[in-house]
Amino acid sequence: MISTSDRENAVMLIDEAVSSGASLTKACKELGVDERTYYRWIQLKKETGSYDDLRPKTERKEPANKLSPEERKTVIETVNKPKYASMPPCELVPALADEGIYIGSESTIYRILREEKMQNHRGRSEAPKRNHPTTYSADAPNQVWMWDITYLNGPHRGMFYYLYLFSDLYDRNIVGWEVFETESAEHASELIRRICLKQQRLSVEPLVLHSDNGSPMKGATMLATLYQLGITPSNSRPRVSNDNPYAESLFKTLKYRPNYQPKGFE
Repeated sequence: MISTSDRENAVMLIDEAVSSGASLTKACKELGVDERTYYRWIQLKKETGSYDDLRPKTERKEPANKLSPEERKTVIETVNKPKYASMPPCELVPALADEGIYIGSESTIYRILREEKMQNHRGRSEAPKRNHPTTYSADAPNQVWMWDITYLNGPHRGMFYYLYLFSDLYDRNIVGWEVFETESAEHASELIRRICLKQQRLSVEPLVLHSDNGSPMKGATMLATLYQLGITPSNSRPRVSNDNPYAESLFKTLKYRPNYQPKGFE
C-alpha cells in the first residue's frame, strides 16, 4: 500500500509534469501509477483534505450469513458427539443431511475446527508434512554443478551413444563431458573423478551436483563416489520435468547446431 507522503509526492510530480507540457497518461506511466489511481487520489483530497488511505480504517459490516455464537456452539457440540466424533466434515455433512439436519457447510465446519484447535491429525500414522523443495544458487564458479545424459543417434536405427555432460550453474561453463556406449553409474563415477582432478578441486570447497532422478544419477557407485569427493548430490523432485532446466537447454543448443548429425554419428 502506498504511503500518504508518497502519494502526495507523486501527485505533485505528475502535476508539475503536466503543467510543463507532458500528457497525464505518460506522466503517470513514468511513475508507475495508473491514471485512474491519480484521479482517485485527487478526489480523496477534495473530499477529506488528505491523501491518507481510508480503507484500513473503514468499519466493515459482518456478513449477513455469518454464524451466530449459538450456531457456532451447535457445530462444536455436534462434532464432539460420540456418534460423529470420528467423522471428518466431508462425511459429517452428508450424514446430518440424511437425518434432515444442516448446521453448516463443510468449509465452515473445517474453519471452525481449525480456529478451535480441533482439526488435528488422528491415528497412529505420522502426520503429513509439506516439504518445500530445496533450491541452490551460485554466486561464484565451482559451487553448483549440473549434469545429465542425452541420447545421440548411432549409425543404425535403435542404436544410441550417450553423452554425459557436466556444467557449472554460475557461468554455464562445461566442466567435463564424455560419450559412452552405455548408460551406467560406473561411467558417471569415473567421469566425475576425472573432472574433479582436472578442475583441481578434491574436497576443497563445498560443491553441489544437481541432476534428475535417472538410475545413473542415483546409483550406489555414483553416490559413493560423490560422498568420497565431498560433493553433495541433489536430485529433481519426482514427476517434475523442469527441475534441471539448464542442463536440458545445453542439450537443445547442442542438437540444433548446424554440424549436428541428426541421422546418426559413426
